[in-house]
Amino acid sequence: MKYQEQPTKIEVIGGRVNNLKNINVAIPLHRFVAISGLSGSGKSSLAMGILYSEGARRYLDSLAAYTKRRISQVGRAQVDEVKHIPSALALRQRPSIPGVRSTVGTVTEVFNVLRLIFSRLGSPVCPNGHRMAPTIKIAEAMDLTGEAMGRLTCPTCGEQFYAFSAEDFAFNSDGACKKCQGLGTVEQIDDSKIIANEELTLENGAMATWQIPGRNWMWRIARELGVRTDVPYKDLTKAEKEIVLHGKERKVPVDLPTSTGRVYHLDALYENAYNAVANSRKTTKSERGLERINSFYRFKTCPRCHGHRIDPSRWSQLVAGKNIVEAEQLTLGELDDYMKEIAAWLPDDMQALAQNLTGELLHQVKPLLKLGLDYLSLARQANSLSTGELQRIQLGRTLRTETTGVLYVLDEPSVGLHPDNVAGLIEVFHELVNQGNSLVVVDHETSIISAADWIVEIGPGSGSQGGQIIAEGSPKEIAQKPESLIGPYLKGTAPLYVRPQVDAKKLFSEGTIKFTVKGRFNLQNVHTQIPVGRLTAVTGFSGAGKTTLILDSLIPALNAQEKQVDGPSWVKDLTSGGIKNVISVDSSPVGKNQRSTVATYTDIMDNLRKLFARQPLAQKLKYKAAHFSYNNKEGACPACGGTGAISLDIQYLPDMVETCSVCGGHRFNQDVLRVKWHGLSIADVLDYSVDDALKEQLFRDEPKIEKTITTLHDMGLGYLHLGESTPALSGGEAQRLKLTSHLHRRQKGSLFVFDEPTVGLHPHDVRTLLAVFQKLLKQKATIITITHDLDIMANSDYMIDMGPRGGLQGGKIVACGQPVDISHKKDSLTAKYLAEHMNLYQK
Repeated sequence: MKYQEQPTKIEVIGGRVNNLKNINVAIPLHRFVAISGLSGSGKSSLAMGILYSEGARRYLDSLAAYTKRRISQVGRAQVDEVKHIPSALALRQRPSIPGVRSTVGTVTEVFNVLRLIFSRLGSPVCPNGHRMAPTIKIAEAMDLTGEAMGRLTCPTCGEQFYAFSAEDFAFNSDGACKKCQGLGTVEQIDDSKIIANEELTLENGAMATWQIPGRNWMWRIARELGVRTDVPYKDLTKAEKEIVLHGKERKVPVDLPTSTGRVYHLDALYENAYNAVANSRKTTKSERGLERINSFYRFKTCPRCHGHRIDPSRWSQLVAGKNIVEAEQLTLGELDDYMKEIAAWLPDDMQALAQNLTGELLHQVKPLLKLGLDYLSLARQANSLSTGELQRIQLGRTLRTETTGVLYVLDEPSVGLHPDNVAGLIEVFHELVNQGNSLVVVDHETSIISAADWIVEIGPGSGSQGGQIIAEGSPKEIAQKPESLIGPYLKGTAPLYVRPQVDAKKLFSEGTIKFTVKGRFNLQNVHTQIPVGRLTAVTGFSGAGKTTLILDSLIPALNAQEKQVDGPSWVKDLTSGGIKNVISVDSSPVGKNQRSTVATYTDIMDNLRKLFARQPLAQKLKYKAAHFSYNNKEGACPACGGTGAISLDIQYLPDMVETCSVCGGHRFNQDVLRVKWHGLSIADVLDYSVDDALKEQLFRDEPKIEKTITTLHDMGLGYLHLGESTPALSGGEAQRLKLTSHLHRRQKGSLFVFDEPTVGLHPHDVRTLLAVFQKLLKQKATIITITHDLDIMANSDYMIDMGPRGGLQGGKIVACGQPVDISHKKDSLTAKYLAEHMNLYQK
């Protein structure tokens, strides 16, 4: 019998997802393939929209219908044919942010095994305080059913009791602290924030909590209860203050006048100043509203569990001399030694069970250590992790399965990674391929692209100018192809410096921001100076303390100083250098759903609505600006509600999302679309890209819109359509879009802080971003960027490098100065990679 030759490549024929122009491409199997291209060129459309989508869908198609109904499914991709595609797993650019109940231990699932270890291998204490040595019988008792499960008899006093199960050590279950319910913090209303101003009367706003929407007439009810509302609060009697602050909640007849002059007679519920906050918090749904209400609360460490989440009643059980809380404080890197201590501590007849449990825990930890996460403790709150750390945890979970024959599709895995971490990541990629898998990586990091076996480059431009395969080959071949956009960056022939460098003597001539961080996470007595009016790059190993230094310390301290309120207790000796306004620009998605578009996020949509409302037909039909919004019922298509698409739930098949057949995806109702401006409906205008609108001088007579689209073009976002959904933009695109309202204003006294601004940006786009930075600096702004990007570092005026590594091995400023000076520092890990990068461009 003759064996058929194994396929060596995935064949994509006629790919049309998003802006892909009917592409045909071959992706080598069992190789590390990098997909490169400008932001918005179509890289993720090929990787996620076709390769992952089809690989995952075909695998799910092999499952039973019952099973498929319980799995989030992927619809069929817009492609003629995909041949020889394996089952696919994806790692997306933005992992979801874990909730407040998640820790490193829970998201990595290592804590689950640790709880089992404490339940099966632990040394329990009976109710009379007698400690029992660990035995195989205790472990066996935990596997019994019914009332016998976990029932032990103390050999010293004969007392029968129940040992703790794995659930009894879970802070999200039976082991939660009884005071804080496993959160580690308790909250209470801050007395100092209840009263806005004792000098004011109740009528004029003395009580801050009575200014919450829906409670601003509470003083009228207090007046019915006998409280004087026209004298300063400080002059009220003790009994009157008691009613205001702690009065009983009850219905009170009251006359409430409206803004139109009408008076309503009703029985209104009286809420004292404290209840007004507590009750409002229960009913408020909006994030902004909750943020305002939470400002009345003070959050402090739980006095019962001291912030450890697990109830102290569980702390008595020990494993190798540690209780569950002490074990949870260990870092991932310290767990190996602890597992050895456990094995040495247990009797011989428990060694097999111990090896099983400790081996499983170390199996889960191993890939996380390879990815450089050894400094993270199990107890670290997961929502405090950076995007890069979350991605590596996600990748670590994937790696430990040690599968073969799988297609891994990774979108920007280098996000948040120091160049040294990237080197470790590349090792992991090769290991995945060596296990018999295929790997497709969408990334802009040149060291990752250079390490690939094969490169597929998409372009030549972005948006409608992209979507074509412009080059394919090995890194060496791509570097020599004149049509390649990444080639010059692989061989170092592109310009490295794209903005003027400040003279070292003038670095601090515009002023200095100074502050000291005393005792915050791994930062202990760290003194920092930042030049005003310059571009400063804060760099360093993942977990070194960059976020703590800038986002957790400097920004809240500057904001508090400007508002003349108490700032973070750990920030001392702050000198603002004249900074009055702080703008923090992160890479979080712009807008929360598909209703948010480029036009709605900027001022374009508001101006368009007013423009269309001025048209003759609109005035004849008495249409107001509200009619030209698809978020209002007056303007929205009645079939799709203004989303432009309709989702069909077809049971055990994937949900189908179809273009609305009534409005054709235009979102508006047909009556509104009858109104024309220069022969165009509002939907026609939203179909324009920024560059097309500029090219055709569409808004030459509308200066406000013209100014905004010019700004978008200057930011390298000209390929975006005015009606394009913003949540789907890459992190770097989102950051630039957030800057549109700032670019042409004078920014003296403004500090812009960018957290990882190069997320999703091609090296060519990084040059565009640096040009945007230069425009802000010309407007007298000060810029701080937390970054791992070597191009941003080389072009910065000043660098603060933290390290030497992460966690307890970090927390220090190992070098500061101009980039050229930093590159020569021997004790800086960043310097090694910066020097190599600069040398590449100086060959």
